[in-house]
Amino acid sequence: MSVAAYIRPANFQDVGPIYRFICELEEAQLNAVAFRAVFQRNLTDRRVHYLVAEVNGEVVGFISCHVQYLLHHTGKVGEIQELYVEPEYRNQQIGRQLVAALEQLAEAHGFVNLEVTANQKRTHTHRFYQQLTFQPSHFKFVKEFQ
Repeated sequence: MSVAAYIRPANFQDVGPIYRFICELEEAQLNAVAFRAVFQRNLTDRRVHYLVAEVNGEVVGFISCHVQYLLHHTGKVGEIQELYVEPEYRNQQIGRQLVAALEQLAEAHGFVNLEVTANQKRTHTHRFYQQLTFQPSHFKFVKEFQ
């Protein structure tokens, strides 16, 4: 089944649902004050793109993309940082619509590449991106500082 969502750029009024989405995605209660500050800062950064999906006026999904000019790609590369769709709207093509809107944005802004990293345990996420023709070409290594 498919639901046609209205995809638009996020604005600061979307901070509530997006905060909830990211907490769900990270399986953690994030610092709300710090989250709001980062969200507000990123809304003004031309290298960050936040899109939301609305159904019947309600925000039900979110995708974020951060852009860098990378030497080894000799151009502008977008990286999907987060993608979340409310559980009751999953399997209704909302995620695909968000990615498609981001792909259109990437083409319009001259990206040479669009990348995404997914946690190894999220095998359903791996399948989702592979169905959208993303290729598993790299490993990501992380070192945390706390």
